[in-house]
Amino acid sequence: MILHTLNTSPSSPAFADCIRLLRKGDALLLLGDGVYAAIKGTRACIELNNSGAELYLLQPDTAAAGLQNRIDDTLTPVDYEGFVALTERFPKQQAWY
Repeated sequence: MILHTLNTSPSSPAFADCIRLLRKGDALLLLGDGVYAAIKGTRACIELNNSGAELYLLQPDTAAAGLQNRIDDTLTPVDYEGFVALTERFPKQQAWY
């Protein structure tokens, strides 16, 4: 079980690499430009939902991007405390940027 953090847009090669390596039991936290992958109905969001991983997004970054009303309901927003809780729950981590 790995916590993946994705800090790049869906058009980045890192997004494709991350999706390819996500497994059931892993978690993915979208932050920075990664929150654009959570826009409902987009190809990126569909790929995320098909990954089998637990999906989270950093709420302050979502708000900064102005995407609060466009996010798919399958992703769980977390604040900084929630981010820390995820790092405690998943000792293995992989950053994508």
